[in-house]
Amino acid sequence: MVHTASALQQETYEAADSGALAEVHDFLEAHKVSRREDIEPRYFLAGAGVGDQVELPAEVHQILLQVVEAMQRGLAVTVSPQSRTLTTQQTAELLGVSRPTVVKLLDNGEIPFEKVGTHRRLRLTDVLEYRKARRTEQYDALANLYADADETEHNIDQTLTELREARRAIADARRSALRTDQNS
Repeated sequence: MVHTASALQQETYEAADSGALAEVHDFLEAHKVSRREDIEPRYFLAGAGVGDQVELPAEVHQILLQVVEAMQRGLAVTVSPQSRTLTTQQTAELLGVSRPTVVKLLDNGEIPFEKVGTHRRLRLTDVLEYRKARRTEQYDALANLYADADETEHNIDQTLTELREARRAIADARRSALRTDQNS
């Protein structure tokens, strides 16, 4: 019995021919560098015959760019089809957090959801929008930290000393709280 992979299953791929992949990567990079702002880019997938081609939507082109870039760097690529509605567990896996964290986000109104019976269902677009906003906030926070570090000429030894002192103070407070709990 021959088993074929379903188009809707999660699959992981590795680059087989690095020479052909390099050629695709170089073509895509050259295209990206030469693109002009006033020209609307169009992307095509060509078949074996003359005139055998189809125009690719920009989203598919972007996916192919990411796949080629990852494979060019020697990474494997996993394609994992997703439903347009997600469970809290699927949402947790997509966001890289625990399911209880997702439930808290829903309860706090940070991600919209619908109730189907007793189950919460989330739209994929809402989850992706939340993830994008969260990443933007994280990158902005990192940029601000970096800018703050550049603005202040802070001595690393002084920072380490302050950190050790803060850790000691926290440890002392915990020990004191434990003694208080044990004595009561």
